Amino acid sequence: MMVDTSESAALRDRAVLVVEDQYFLAGDIARALATAGARVVGPVPDLARGLALSREQGLDAAVLDINLQGEDVYSLAEELLRKDVPVVFTTGVDRTVLPAAFESVPRLEKPIQLADLIRTLSDLLRDARPVVP
Repeated sequence: MMVDTSESAALRDRAVLVVEDQYFLAGDIARALATAGARVVGPVPDLARGLALSREQGLDAAVLDINLQGEDVYSLAEELLRKDVPVVFTTGVDRTVLPAAFESVPRLEKPIQLADLIRTLSDLLRDARPVVP
């Protein structure tokens, strides 16, 4: 995957949490983020570990699968958004069933295009100040 230099500059050294229960997709997302210069936190396959990492580490952004083996990720998304951590949903869930609180959260429908994910995260982080590790 080719990464635009402006996108890689926006992601360089940014801590990005990945919560995804599909093993291969989680690995693909983590590799794409690392290639773009991000510091990947995770990936983890469930809500409990995602919540734990979000509380233990300073995060600049998060990539969250909405449905984690039947459990939704909304409580983690709410917590991150309260801390002003940008979130991107990756999901097969239709936008019409999202709670109203998440209507403005960027959503990439599976199967996602990794270039779209990198571009979306870069846009969210371009003007944000990095978290110091």
